[in-house]
Amino acid sequence: MKTLESYIIVFIASLCTMVIEIIAGRMLAPYLGVSIYTWTSIIGVILAGISLGAYIGGKIADRFPLRKTLDIILLVSGIMVLLIVPITDHAMTYDIPLPFMAMILLVTAIIFFIPACVLGTISPVAVRLTLKNLSRTGDTIGKMYAFSTLGAIAGTFAAGFFLVGTVDMRAIIFFTGVLLILMAALTGGLLRPMKVLIVFLIAAIPSLFVLYMLVYSVSPFPGAHLYKESAYYTILVNKETSEDGETPVLSMALDYLVHAYIVPSDPFHMEYEYEQVYDEVLRWRFKKTTPFKSLSIGGGGYVFPRYMELRYPEAQIDVVEIDPEVTKIAYKLQEMDKGTRIRSYNTDGRWFVMNCSEKYDLILTDAFNDLSIPYHLTTKEFAQQIKNILNPGGIVMTNIIDKLLEGSFLPSYIRTLREVFGGKNVHLISTEPNFKRKKRSTFIVLASTGNVDMKSFEVYAKAKWKDDVTSVVVPETLVNDMVRNRRSVVITDDYAPVDNLIAPVFKERFSDTKSKGKP
Repeated sequence: MKTLESYIIVFIASLCTMVIEIIAGRMLAPYLGVSIYTWTSIIGVILAGISLGAYIGGKIADRFPLRKTLDIILLVSGIMVLLIVPITDHAMTYDIPLPFMAMILLVTAIIFFIPACVLGTISPVAVRLTLKNLSRTGDTIGKMYAFSTLGAIAGTFAAGFFLVGTVDMRAIIFFTGVLLILMAALTGGLLRPMKVLIVFLIAAIPSLFVLYMLVYSVSPFPGAHLYKESAYYTILVNKETSEDGETPVLSMALDYLVHAYIVPSDPFHMEYEYEQVYDEVLRWRFKKTTPFKSLSIGGGGYVFPRYMELRYPEAQIDVVEIDPEVTKIAYKLQEMDKGTRIRSYNTDGRWFVMNCSEKYDLILTDAFNDLSIPYHLTTKEFAQQIKNILNPGGIVMTNIIDKLLEGSFLPSYIRTLREVFGGKNVHLISTEPNFKRKKRSTFIVLASTGNVDMKSFEVYAKAKWKDDVTSVVVPETLVNDMVRNRRSVVITDDYAPVDNLIAPVFKERFSDTKSKGKP
C-alpha cells in the first residue's frame, strides 16, 4: 500500500474517532446530563475501545496482511458508527437497575465501545501494510502516529469549534459513518472491478438515504414544542401544566434539566419557589419606583429578569447568558419586544464579571443546579470578583439544591462566601419550612457587602404574605453547626471538588428524574 494513502487513512480514522468522542457528550446530555461523570465515562470507554482495537488490529495485521483486510475494517467501522444513533435511541428507553456511576458507564459502553474498538484496529493494520523496509520502520511508524495525531486534532477542532452548534448531531454521526464507508469503497480493492463498485454505490446510496430519513432526520423528542441543538446545550421546550393543574406553561430544558417554566400570557407567573424567594427579598429591599441595578448570571428562560423589568420600571436589568441561542429562544417564548430594557450579554459569567466596570445593587447567580454546577462560579476568587462589583449594601443571591443535614456542597459554598463577605454577612433561606426532613431542598444563599437584618426580613415577609410566604430563614446557629460539623471546604480556583461535593444529590436527583420519565 502506498505510504501517502496510509497516512490519509489513519488521519481520517483518528479524525472520525475524535468527532465521535466530542459528539458523544452532546448526544448523552439530554438523557444523562453533562457532568464530570458523563465525560469520564465517555473518555474512558473510548480509550478502552481504542486500546483493545489496537491490540486486535495488530493480531489481524499479522494474520491477514492484505489490503482487503483494511477495506473490510473501514467498512465495518462505518457501519458501527451508523448504528450509534439507533442504539442510543433504544438504550435510553430502558431504566437500568444499577448504581448511578455503573449505569452511566454501562450506557456509554453499550453505545460507543464497539465503534471505538473497530476504529482502533485501523492504525496497526495500516502500519503493517505500509512497512516495506525494516531499516525505516521507526521513520514510517513515527510518521503514521504523527498523521494519526493530526487527524485527532483536526477532528477535535472541527467538532468542537464548527460542527457542534451548526450541524445537527445526528447528521454529524451519519456523515462520519458515510465517510468511513466511502473510504472503504473508493480507496482500496474491496470493490473491484469497477462494475462491483458501481453496483455497491447504486445499492448503498438509496439505502443510506432511507436510513437517514427513517432514523437520523427524526427528532429524538418528536412531541416537543421546540427542539434545538446549540453550541452549549440541547434546548428542549415542552407544553406542560403548572402545579396548580390548570395553567398551561412552557418548560424550557437545557440538556437534562428544566431551567424555566414560562407563561407567555402572564410574565408575573413564577413556578419555581426560589424565584418567589427572590421576589420576596426584592419587595423587602426595593419599592416599585426604586432605581437599582441588577445583574443575573445565567439567563435560562429569563423568567425573573422579565418579571423585574415589568415590576420595577426604574431598574437596570442586565443578564449574562453564555448561549446566544438560549437568549434568542427565551426572548421568543417570553414574547419580549425589541424595546425590552433587559440588556443581554452572551458570554461566560466569570469573564463578564472580571471585565465589568459597572457597580450593581443586586446580583443573582442562577447558573447552578443539582446535576451540573460550573465550578469556576463557586470559588473564593469569583466571590471576591462579585464583591468588587457590588455597591455598598448590595446583595448577591445564589440558588442551590442540596441536603441541609447531609450535603457537602451547601456548607462548602457558605464557608467560601464567608471568607470573602464575612461570617455575619452570609445568610441562608429555604423555600420549605420542613427542610430538615426533605431528601433535598432548594436554598438561597444571600451574601451582602453590608449588614442585612434577616429578622427584619422575616417580620416583613410574614406580615405581608402570612401563611403564603415562601421564604424560610434558616437559623444562624443551624447554619454555623452545618458549616462547622459537616465535611466542608473553602472552594478555590486551585481546589474545586464541586462534582464530588454534589455527587450524593446528583445521584438522588438523577434517580428521581429517571423514575418520572423525564426530561
